[in-house]
Amino acid sequence: MARKADRPSYRCSECGWTTVKWLGRCSECQAWGTVEEVGGGTAAVRTTAAARVAKPAVPIGQVDTRRASARSTGVPELDRVLGGGLVPGAVVLLAGEPGVGKSTLLLDVAAKAASAETPTLYVTGEESAGQVRLRADRINAIDDHLYLAAETDLSAVLGQLDVVKPALLVMDSVQTVASPELDGAPGGVAQVREVAAALIRESKERGMATLLVGHVTKDGSIAGPRLLEHLVDVVLHFEGDRHNRLRLVRGVKNRYGATDEVGCFELHDAGITSLADPSGLFLTRRSEPVPGTCLTVALEGRRPLVAEVQSLTVDSQIPSPRRTTSGLETSRVSMMLAVLEQRGRITALGKNDIYTATVGGVRLTEPAADLAVALALASAASDVPLPKNLVAVGEVGLAGEVRRVTGVQRRLAEAARLGFTHALAPADSGETPPGMRVLEVADIGEALRVLPTGRGAARAARGGTARRESGQAEESRR
Repeated sequence: MARKADRPSYRCSECGWTTVKWLGRCSECQAWGTVEEVGGGTAAVRTTAAARVAKPAVPIGQVDTRRASARSTGVPELDRVLGGGLVPGAVVLLAGEPGVGKSTLLLDVAAKAASAETPTLYVTGEESAGQVRLRADRINAIDDHLYLAAETDLSAVLGQLDVVKPALLVMDSVQTVASPELDGAPGGVAQVREVAAALIRESKERGMATLLVGHVTKDGSIAGPRLLEHLVDVVLHFEGDRHNRLRLVRGVKNRYGATDEVGCFELHDAGITSLADPSGLFLTRRSEPVPGTCLTVALEGRRPLVAEVQSLTVDSQIPSPRRTTSGLETSRVSMMLAVLEQRGRITALGKNDIYTATVGGVRLTEPAADLAVALALASAASDVPLPKNLVAVGEVGLAGEVRRVTGVQRRLAEAARLGFTHALAPADSGETPPGMRVLEVADIGEALRVLPTGRGAARAARGGTARRESGQAEESRR
């Protein structure tokens, strides 16, 4: 009979969860087919004896906090997400899809943070030193106190730390470095755990801030064991569509600040720059209003962003009209169409091809954009533009009511700062920002009255149809 210590053990290759029997699905990360036998069984439990205390515990009020103060990275938007900057000894994990701009951003941070008092070490495991130098020339990230090393061996990386003694370490990426003491290819569960633990230990002992680049899986989650996210102090996600210039850095975990902040960046040929006011990317500058457009204010974390919703309706040439969306949830657009037909009495929408999109690649998923989507659809159906300098904020229910959303005053204040003078908002929206006229609406019927000539969208649609029919009859008589 086999002893208990000789029984094989099984480990998930995705998250590192272990079990004594094989399972088809990991009980921790719910991945299928990732549980593999590692053999050897579980180690016997050992008791650790108490040792002499090198540094006795002190009352918490006597702990020195001066060494834990945040230091600016030189990139304002990244400081915003981090909660003021990098804390000495902090370990930050930055994850994102390939090509989104992670290496470009961190190389810019490494160059701006480097100085004679705070040297910076940039370790690349995915590119050669020459490739990184070419990128540094392109984005103007050259500094005498920025040191570059191309290493994939953990012991070599630790040796570079002894030589340079940096105040900031950038590791690009943690999945490309391996320890010679362990078996397995770089990026495996055991290797990632060992490399991360070694770098975290060095960061805490040296008071050195560390930025780790992490890969993501096909579903967008951080690759490697979930233990990695628990070990680090800050977890950031770098998001963006490679066809658009906008990039967003979201805080998922932050031991030194809030996790609802968002940093905005613009990626271009000369590198990546912070966007203190990114609303201009989501607006179309025009002198006169156009039918089918409506502006709203979205919240990305705690940051308000003014975005534009556009809609176009055309006569359908097929039995089943098209419903195409870009940057909006198709289900919510379909709900707004149903509300407009049933509660707004706009019957012409069901027979038209309808296209709805946002400007600048921004994605609006919160219910606060419902009212803007509904007004854009009504304006497109009636071919009547909405008043100039108007923004709409509110959630629309299936009964046609306009509901309150979070941060209404913050949204309206941002719209007023950008020069908008009129707004549609739910009832009881609070204090009106100076210089802005806010019309509180209780249902979609009241909101549709903002269309010119004081008529609702249904009347405007019928009037537009009558005018077109009258014009066609006049043409036939001529």
